[in-house]
Amino acid sequence: MKKLLLPFMLLLVLLISACSSQSAGKEEEKEAPKNEKKSETITYQSETGPIEVPAEPQRVILLSGYTGNVISLGVNIVGVDTWSKNNPMFAEELKDVEEVSDESLEKIIELEPDLIIAGSTSKNIDKLSEIAPTVTYTWGKVDYLTQHIELGKLLNKENEAKKWADDFKAQAEAAGEEIRAKIGEDATVTVIEGYDKQLYVFGDNWARGTEILYQSMKLKMPEKVKEMALKEGYYTLSAEVLPEFAGDYIVFSKYADADTSFQDTETYKNIPAVKNNRVFEMEGNGASFTDPVTLEKQLAFFKKSFLGN
Repeated sequence: MKKLLLPFMLLLVLLISACSSQSAGKEEEKEAPKNEKKSETITYQSETGPIEVPAEPQRVILLSGYTGNVISLGVNIVGVDTWSKNNPMFAEELKDVEEVSDESLEKIIELEPDLIIAGSTSKNIDKLSEIAPTVTYTWGKVDYLTQHIELGKLLNKENEAKKWADDFKAQAEAAGEEIRAKIGEDATVTVIEGYDKQLYVFGDNWARGTEILYQSMKLKMPEKVKEMALKEGYYTLSAEVLPEFAGDYIVFSKYADADTSFQDTETYKNIPAVKNNRVFEMEGNGASFTDPVTLEKQLAFFKKSFLGN
């Protein structure tokens, strides 16, 4: 009887062993796609040509002004430029994020990025590209909504980016209709900024809310602003000639430490927009960004300023 049981037991052991091996093989097959997913890439058509980037980037470094775009798309950031780090609008999201620059290569290496986003004028692009895939953008080359969609494509979140762009455009255009109905179709708006000891006026694509006011809301700019600032994006001027550039309404991007002594002069006080209490002052620190985080706050500011809601 024992002689008969022995071959049977050996056969049973072999069958169990084979089944275990097959099960293990199937488990490995199940796990393989997960591991493979992490190493997947997509080809992004950048300004400088096609580039292989992670399909799901996990450690992004930003050396340009697109930080808010990446924050809004829910992608992890490990390093940002000084302007982004000091932007009060991003304080919470970037509290544990390192500050870097296009020259702090060793620090960037330590952060182990899998994607770097920089400006077309950033330094050391070749060296950065050796650390991780590096994509650059030229500021103002495309409109602000298209720029967000481009970043969505880069981060493999194009649908989310398009949805936000469509929703925001609709909101801004609707607000623009309300504002024009209230202030008049021919009313003009000037956007100025005091920074350090300089005074600037802006065209329709240089942040400070200009994209919202002029592009989406379709508010008009004074002829002098159009003449001097529209092409280049901005124009530096003296306080003495500000009345020539001042529209019916003025949006003043104001830094706390800027020289604003010109506001105490009779020249400034006699500007119609000033006399009629039509100057809307907004926080300058952070106003130079054109991302969803910043734009949504600026839209709310304009609605409250022009419409009181």
